[in-house]
This record gives sequence, structure tokens and C-alpha cells, in this order.
Amino acid sequence: MHQPVQKKSAIIFWLLALLDVVGIAAKIELLHFIAKPLLMPVLMLLVYFTRSTVPGKGLLLTGLFFSWLGDVFLLFEYKYPLFFIFGLVSFLTTHIFYIVYFLRIRSGNSSLLKKQPVFIALVLAYGITLVWQLYPHLGDLKLPVMVYAAVICSMLLCSLHVFLKVNKQAAWFYLCGALFFVLSDSLLAINKFYQPFAYAGVFIMLTYCAAQFFIVSGYIQQDNS
Repeated sequence: MHQPVQKKSAIIFWLLALLDVVGIAAKIELLHFIAKPLLMPVLMLLVYFTRSTVPGKGLLLTGLFFSWLGDVFLLFEYKYPLFFIFGLVSFLTTHIFYIVYFLRIRSGNSSLLKKQPVFIALVLAYGITLVWQLYPHLGDLKLPVMVYAAVICSMLLCSLHVFLKVNKQAAWFYLCGALFFVLSDSLLAINKFYQPFAYAGVFIMLTYCAAQFFIVSGYIQQDNS
């Protein structure tokens, strides 16, 4: 895909994200219900039509598809509480596909985690601390949330693992994407299980959109080495 088309797709994505955030902040449900389900399809089209020699396009597209499913399930969570579980499973699947995508990146360069194992300890400490804080409030969802936390922390570790295996711009895009995903999911969990906070939906959505956009940008940038 030519750069002008990529830029237009990026603009459309962030316009939709802005509309969605406005819908959340102003409590305009119709705007939220229209904009949110269009976000991932725009990124999927961006990835699909990007000509790239980087392997794993199918994995990335499948991850984005399950993210779209998760978005739709969470839209209707207020009507059907079970949809939260379906959304959780959908995003869990997304992270698994992203993990496989990262692990398929091959390079003669060493893993950043081998050079700096302290990052493993930091990520594990964060995940354990978050679950420990949430645990008394999770009810029947203790096990699913613990599994989810383990998987998303693994996804973050995988982005650190490939940091030195791709070009610098792609590496930072992947890492920022993974970090924003952890932040978004952490905010969602804190707001839902621990303590609701002002404009939670806005912050969750902004960090989520940034996460997906950066991961896709990493894929695009990786081919420009």
C-alpha cells in the first residue's frame, strides 16, 4: 500500500477513535455504537492492503478480528453480563495471536530479555501486583482474570523479546503497542472490579486505540528497514 493511502487510513482510524471518545464522554450512545465497531475493520483493511514481506500478516489480521469481536461483545455487556466473559475470551485470543506473531519474528540478534532479564522481573512484578490488588474483588472471575493477566504480560514480554530483532522504529511501535494494551486492560480491570473512576471509558478507549495502532504501525514499519 502506498504511503498516502496508509496516511488516509490512519486519519480515518483516529477520526473514528475521536468520535467514539466524544460519544463516551458526552454519553451519546448512538455515536459510540456506530464508531467503535468500525475501528478494528479500518486497521484490518490497512494491514490487508499493505504490501509487505514481513511474515505473519494472517496472525495480525486474526488478532484484530478477535479484537473486533471483543469490542462488539463489550458494547452489549450492559444488556447481557455474560458478554463480558465473551469479550474477555476474544481479547485473550487476540493476545495469543500477537504472542505467536512476535515469536515468529526471526533475527540473528539477541533477545533484549537475555541481555536485560530485569525486564522479566518488572513485568512479572506488575502483573502479580495488579492481580493481588484485584483478587478480593473478582468473585467468580478470579481464575479467568489471572489467566488473562498472565497472557497479556506474556505478550508484553514477547514485544521486549523482539525489540532488538527488528529495526528501531518497528521495535518502539511494538513495545508501545504492548505497553498501551497492558495499560488499557489494567484501567478496565481497575474500573470494573476495584474502583470506578472519572472518564474511565475515555482513558480505556484512547489507550486501547493507541495499542492497536502502534502494533499495526510496527508491522508496517518493520518492512521499511
